[in-house]
Amino acid sequence: MRFSITFVFVIYCFFAFSQNAKVVGKVTDDDNKPLFGATIIYKKDITVGAHSDENGNYLLEIPEGDAVLIFRYSGMKTDTVQISVIEGEIKQVDFQMFSIVTELEGVEVKVGKFDRPLEEQTVSLEIIRADYIENKNTRSIETALDQTPGLNIMDGEPQIRGGSGFTFGVGSKVAVLVDDMPLLSGDAGRPEWGFIPVENIHQIEIIKGASSVLSGSSALSGSIHIRTAYPKKDPLTKVNLYSGMYSEPNTEGATWWNNTPVIAGANFLHSRKLGNWDLTFGGNLNYDHGYMGAPVQDSLIEALYPDTLSRFSEKQMVSKRARINFNIRHRSKKLKGLSYGVNGNFMIAESPLVFAWLNDSTGLYQGYPGATFLQNQLIFNVDPFVHFITATEGKHYLRTRLMHTDNEMTANQDSRSSTYYADYMFQKEIATLKGVDFIAGLTSKYTTSYAEMYAGAGSPYNDLLNVSLYSQLDKKVLNIVNLSAGGRLEYFQLNDTVTALKPIFRFGASINVFQETYFRASYGQGYRFPTITERYIRTGVGNFGVFSNPDLQAESSWNGEVGIKQGLKFKNIYGYLDIAAYWQEYENTIEYLFGFWGNSYTVLSDGWGFKFLNTGKSRVIGVDMSFSGKAKISKKAEILFMVGYNYILPETLNPDYVYAEDTMLTNKEYSYNSTSLDSSRRILKYRFLHNIKADFEVSMFNSIALGMSVKYFSKMENMDRVIEDFESATSGPFIQSIRYMDYFKENQKGVWILDARASYKLNEKHKLALICNNMLNNSYSLRPLKIEAPRSFMLQYTLKL
Repeated sequence: MRFSITFVFVIYCFFAFSQNAKVVGKVTDDDNKPLFGATIIYKKDITVGAHSDENGNYLLEIPEGDAVLIFRYSGMKTDTVQISVIEGEIKQVDFQMFSIVTELEGVEVKVGKFDRPLEEQTVSLEIIRADYIENKNTRSIETALDQTPGLNIMDGEPQIRGGSGFTFGVGSKVAVLVDDMPLLSGDAGRPEWGFIPVENIHQIEIIKGASSVLSGSSALSGSIHIRTAYPKKDPLTKVNLYSGMYSEPNTEGATWWNNTPVIAGANFLHSRKLGNWDLTFGGNLNYDHGYMGAPVQDSLIEALYPDTLSRFSEKQMVSKRARINFNIRHRSKKLKGLSYGVNGNFMIAESPLVFAWLNDSTGLYQGYPGATFLQNQLIFNVDPFVHFITATEGKHYLRTRLMHTDNEMTANQDSRSSTYYADYMFQKEIATLKGVDFIAGLTSKYTTSYAEMYAGAGSPYNDLLNVSLYSQLDKKVLNIVNLSAGGRLEYFQLNDTVTALKPIFRFGASINVFQETYFRASYGQGYRFPTITERYIRTGVGNFGVFSNPDLQAESSWNGEVGIKQGLKFKNIYGYLDIAAYWQEYENTIEYLFGFWGNSYTVLSDGWGFKFLNTGKSRVIGVDMSFSGKAKISKKAEILFMVGYNYILPETLNPDYVYAEDTMLTNKEYSYNSTSLDSSRRILKYRFLHNIKADFEVSMFNSIALGMSVKYFSKMENMDRVIEDFESATSGPFIQSIRYMDYFKENQKGVWILDARASYKLNEKHKLALICNNMLNNSYSLRPLKIEAPRSFMLQYTLKL
């Protein structure tokens, strides 16, 4: 206050005899912090203007009379203020500016371990809003994630920028974290999407490119950060009821069900502050008849070799889920900044797992005998935590987790695992180095597993220990440059016999080049140790086998990227255009490949099957573009939009490298060239070179909303040649034939998928919505032998109190 009075007095003395009026003041941001370099323009003569200094103060001389001042700042919403001044007057006009990100997203953007605005990030980042998840009637979070540019969820497996192929979700190269703690299963490294509390999500952040330094070993090609919400000032009770059904497939003769294919369920959430307590409870019930039916063998084969493993009924193919979660936090009265509590999540579920369809004609929507399983699952986590945040001594976070998974499956495929996780992180702004944020932490993760199918290790009991140290520095220079550097040291120990020690590093920078123009560049390394499943799984069911590889090595990568984010405003349309070019290379690439690995020629599952292998070096280069923002149609109507395009060129760097040999059957050498259906362009298997994502939502009168989502997948360029060979090998009269190639040849083109939604808000408490997925009822496949869901309709009712 003293400074402001002194400042005004000095200005007054200096300009006492001036003919014009003087406008002085201070420009601040959303958090009332001074903005250095804000532009203040006199609208009647745009050549007259001023810039705020490092304390946010400015001085502007204008003629007397009515005036309009324009305030501009990079990343902030340009705004105006009307004033009236008289000759010789010194007028105080303080002005607060608000971030465009806040205007567009309506959420606080907090990325990874640091709290930085979206435009200052040194990596490519996408945000999914909580209201979008609700409006899509998201029953499992991957359906919302799949709308993100550069991210595809293929049969439950996350793929960012073509960084992975297809492994049934095992050994994910994308880290999935909920409130900064990993959600991938400890033994298989598989995301459990249905376990994530969709009813209580604050926002989701998708980081593209290697992010292992702060997100852990699995973040080889990116990471997904899901942040749950704590109670706000007012209590919230929310109930969401939904019911719908699948349409009949557009393939004649493919409808297998006798009962109505119903989908139904409910979400609920209650959160409130109770004194110094923050309490949140939520849950979900879900029933899904399913669109994939039980296997049916040909009559001759059934008479000779009855299917005793997968002869299921329609009722058994139903999916059911019940989940309940809670967040409890207490803020200490005695010690300011101290909070502690416990979060928890519990789920029981029944579901079928279909790994291959019956055939490529009328059997598209039924399972193949021996490749269909039933699973009963119990999974829970309990997460005690302590946070201590001080104004001068930094922030301390201790997060711990016990996560247990028990999978009971048909055909002797049971597994159990427990994961014990702890992470201590310290964050502090270093006062002696103004603008430097420092983070350091220690993480420990220990997994125990029991499964007969993991006996490839010599015992069904296996354990994996991972300890890591990490640190990162972020520095802001002149309020326009952000610099970032960090490192992580990983240690792994598997079954007390296999160990690995690996350091990795990352660097990044972002520069505010012009008004609303942000340039960024980053380099990051990644390292992923194989999971217990990848090394030791050995099982055989029906005509399929899966074989262990105890010698499987860890894979590593580096990722480089340059990008530009440009804020655009045209009349009532404004948003961000983001363009990034990236280059990622992998060493010891792990892929899931088919071949002859056993010792039997008569029992297929004892000889032929899948195996995790190191296939050498590979590279993915590409371009990632997105444009998101909103357009004001009128005072009572606006459009929120997001459009994204991703081009990837995934190539092997050593197509002749022999990564395995069949010494028992044909002395065949396995390399990229010998195992690919089309090796002419060296394209990696199971990738789409072109991918388009778009979402539009029109809201009117604060009560009506109409939305549409669009996805485009180009044709699959390459896959395992053995799928064609295996089709020929099973064409005899005593083995159920596996048919795929006719479908593949006839559908070698891109596919467009359209989803639509409409909602009407009766008042602040009640809302009705109608959601249609796969509106055109396309019959399409994104990975071999797996058909995607036909059209579905859903009616949703939401109550908020």
